[in-house]
Amino acid sequence: MGQKLKGIQYLTIASMLFGLFFGAGNLIFPVHMGQLAGRAVWPAVGGFLVTGVGLPLLGVIALGLSRCNGLAELSTRVGKRYSLFFTCALYLTIGPFFAIPRCATVPFEVGVLPLLAGGGSHTGALAAFSLAFFLAVLWFSLRPGKILTWVGKVLNPVFLVFLGLLMAAALLNPLGQISQIPPEPAYAQGAFFQGFLEGYNTMDALAGLAFGIVVVNVIRGLGVQQPGEIARSTVKAGLLSGAIMAGIYIAVTVAGAQTRGAYPLNANGGETLLVIANHYFGTAGGVILAGTVTFACLKTAVGLITSCGETFQELFPSRFGYPGWAVLFCIVSFLVAILGLEAIIAYSLPVLMFLYPLAITLILLTLFGGLFGNDRRVYAWATGFTLAAAVFDFIKALPAGARGALHLDGLVALAERVLPFFSLGLGWLVPAAVGLAVGLALHLLRPQASQS
Repeated sequence: MGQKLKGIQYLTIASMLFGLFFGAGNLIFPVHMGQLAGRAVWPAVGGFLVTGVGLPLLGVIALGLSRCNGLAELSTRVGKRYSLFFTCALYLTIGPFFAIPRCATVPFEVGVLPLLAGGGSHTGALAAFSLAFFLAVLWFSLRPGKILTWVGKVLNPVFLVFLGLLMAAALLNPLGQISQIPPEPAYAQGAFFQGFLEGYNTMDALAGLAFGIVVVNVIRGLGVQQPGEIARSTVKAGLLSGAIMAGIYIAVTVAGAQTRGAYPLNANGGETLLVIANHYFGTAGGVILAGTVTFACLKTAVGLITSCGETFQELFPSRFGYPGWAVLFCIVSFLVAILGLEAIIAYSLPVLMFLYPLAITLILLTLFGGLFGNDRRVYAWATGFTLAAAVFDFIKALPAGARGALHLDGLVALAERVLPFFSLGLGWLVPAAVGLAVGLALHLLRPQASQS
């Protein structure tokens, strides 16, 4: 019999996976969704858990089952040029374009902004904080070995302990009765689908495809070599990590909904977290929350810079090495961060509406690829139809001003008439099914074109 993992090893891997996933967006989006959903919080949470926990878990499992050495190799099942495009787009999204800058703006919103006197613009303060943040990120990213171990053993537990205290205070002494809080219009009908789309903002399904190989390599490093046992170990560790994340999401979302009993709707989840911390713990709560979120985001940013740098070094070996990529990504992340949290959220949504359907189809095709011999034609047809439809979801999610300036409202109106479920943000579902049907038909007609 081959080597198998012990219980404590599963817990260690689950903790590592949680640490990789859980960053800025994993707090600010569910707590803000709770404020918006009100008494419709439970269907909203259900939808959020599908995309915020279920899909990331399936992404990790898909990498484990595929026996591929990372996302670039996995996505070559669609095509080599598509693999380069999708891998770059995914890593840039969870990296310097959106997720990493968000790691700087969330602690600024939570910890620094409340201390600044007066209203108006605080761009200078945000720039100064972001510069210090990314200098620290760069320093640690160039020395990744020790900091990731230290952070995983110290900062993650500290973060969870404080968050647990905060959530316990909020849930045991609620600010309002959820049943009496009316939902905002977007959640009054179709709260499940709204929560489903809100889960896109965590970017964790994209991260699951990126981090899956990390989990697989750790399991191999612990002595597990049989592919079947690696896959089973990946599933078990992923389920444990997913259970932890689901519990936190539910608690944070409910706490956010309860705040509407005493406080007005906030502009974003960072403000809501601060409201909760200050209400239950006074000024000290805000200070502790700020420090905890800063270190949690620092840990996540270091992990993302490291992952993106190593990936681009492999994709473009003739360019500069890992240190060069790390410096470049820190500079780009800093420049994006100074745009502010709300701008980052606004401009990341169209990209996520485009990438998530592609990620979902790749995950599902990988999980069920054995049924059609991983025939490349099935991957290509399903992905091609999904990509074409996802372009319309991208256009619809653009800020209204940008969409109007580019004269794209007509295309949105056309998609509303032609694509089923487009109004729910799921206009890609039927085209993906059509592409899958075409690919399967070709496979059944000429099964010899299958690949292992």
